[in-house]
This record gives sequence, structure tokens and C-alpha cells, in this order.
Amino acid sequence: MKRIFNPSSVRRPFGNYNHGLLVPPGASLLVTSGQLGIGLDEKVSEDVGAQADLCFQAISAILAEAEMSFADVIRISGFVTKREHFPDYMAVRDRYTLDPKPTSTLIIVAGFTRPEFLVEVEVTAAKVF
Repeated sequence: MKRIFNPSSVRRPFGNYNHGLLVPPGASLLVTSGQLGIGLDEKVSEDVGAQADLCFQAISAILAEAEMSFADVIRISGFVTKREHFPDYMAVRDRYTLDPKPTSTLIIVAGFTRPEFLVEVEVTAAKVF
């Protein structure tokens, strides 16, 4: 069982995440590469929410292949190209996160490998088998 850490001496999290999670010994660890908002059809939506949803769908498939789910995610790192993308990205992120809430970081970046990409997401997951 993961332990949650939100010390009273630290401001509470801004959103649906925890400041710290401790994974027990013996857990399997999965780290994903950053996933971009592009589907098998190679199409890229101009909508950051649609791109974020594709990122999380890809992560869901990776987790499933590792016999894990979003309940096993302990850290989400999100990257967006504009501050204005925060609400749309976070709305999608919050649909996928389960308890205990993972730790989370959201960073504004100058861009990605192709100019049409607006968001990239990577996760770390841990599970005791």
C-alpha cells in the first residue's frame, strides 16, 4: 500500500494530487516516455484537451500491457506550450487519476518535436505483485 504525504507544514496541493507518495519495498516500477497527442491515424487535433486525452489513452494502454492501471500511477509529469492550456489539461488529467492521487508536475515548455503538439505527458507507476 502506498503511503501519502501532505505535511501540515506545506501548503496543500493546488489540485488533485499529493505532495508525496511512498512505495513499499518489492514494488515493480514502470516509467513511460512522454506521450504526445497523436493517434494511430497520425492526426493531431488543434484542441489541447483532445491531445491530452490521446496522451492519457496511450498511457492507459502502456499500463495495461504492464498489468497496471491508473491506480498504480505515482507520478504524472505534464508539459504544455501555454499557461492557458492548464485548465483543459488538468480536466483531462483529473478524469484519469485515481486514489491515492499521484504526485504531479505541470510545466510550460517552448515546444515539442512538431509545432502542432501542445501537450506531452509521462508517468511513473508502481505496483506490488
